[in-house]
Amino acid sequence: MTVVYIVLTIAVYLGARLLSIRFSSPLTTPVFTSTAAIIIVFLAGDVSYEEYIPAKNIMTFLLGPATVALAVPLYHNRAVLMERFLPAFIGITVGTMATIASAVWLSAAFGLSETIQAAAAVKAVTTPVAIEAAAIIGGDPALAAAFVMTAGIFGAVFGPPLLTIFRMKDPFSRGLAVGTVSHGIGTSQAVLEGPVQGAVSSAAMGFASIITALILPWFFPLL
Repeated sequence: MTVVYIVLTIAVYLGARLLSIRFSSPLTTPVFTSTAAIIIVFLAGDVSYEEYIPAKNIMTFLLGPATVALAVPLYHNRAVLMERFLPAFIGITVGTMATIASAVWLSAAFGLSETIQAAAAVKAVTTPVAIEAAAIIGGDPALAAAFVMTAGIFGAVFGPPLLTIFRMKDPFSRGLAVGTVSHGIGTSQAVLEGPVQGAVSSAAMGFASIITALILPWFFPLL
């Protein structure tokens, strides 16, 4: 059944891509629609997550080569990245700190526990970093992973339209914004916009993870 689940997942994603091309809308973002479709199919077929795990593990392993492949657009757009490195670095740093602070303050405002606040603080970085960082500051790693997935999907769905609403048309700025707050899932959407957006978003994702790992242990207690 593992092969069946892998083929099914790929087929659903390809269908979601065709849907997004045919009907362009934030709600037809492939990551969002394919995730929803897989959940519905598995619920209808009474397929448990445990049954899906072997297929998930194989596809997750392929994330490694896919992440390395992001180096290609980075290399092709290295001149643009180096030219605007300093303002980009400042923007990523400020954006990362703002994301952490807003997540913690909103969680506290709703009366959520410190464990949930700690898990929410790492929602904008890639899952491996988020899990380790959350554990350091007393958060639940599993909950942190859930927040990461939610933030990524919301960033991919609503990030580009919001940037358009606010008339942010510069490809570099759009990629920087998406990559800073919605890691790999948002980057996958940025790649669809163009090579510059994808390259900058992947770089921003990496820098945001590094910055989070460095500042979170002392920044979180201050909040």
